[in-house]
Amino acid sequence: MSGTTQGILIIAAMAVATMITRFLPFVLFPAGKKTPKYIEYLGKSLPYATMGLLVVYCLKGVSLTAAPFGAPEILAIVAIILLHNWKRNSLLSIGAGTVFYMILVQVVFA
Repeated sequence: MSGTTQGILIIAAMAVATMITRFLPFVLFPAGKKTPKYIEYLGKSLPYATMGLLVVYCLKGVSLTAAPFGAPEILAIVAIILLHNWKRNSLLSIGAGTVFYMILVQVVFA
């Protein structure tokens, strides 16, 4: 199989997979039909579970026994929490926290 054919097949498979994920909810849960309670529960609980998973993933490599003892991570988390409690804007909190963390890691604790 040539590289071009393989590339076209990969793009086609990706397009089909994307279309399935976009259209399947409308097929499974048509307008006018009540959404199952379990799906409503997942819609309410999964965002929090995802955020918790991301926090654990981001902090898994932090060493509290070697310099800088997790200080950039702790300071960035505190900044994110304070900013989010103040502005109630997730995008702003995460974006500003990321910028703050990068400044801490590359300038302050370099």
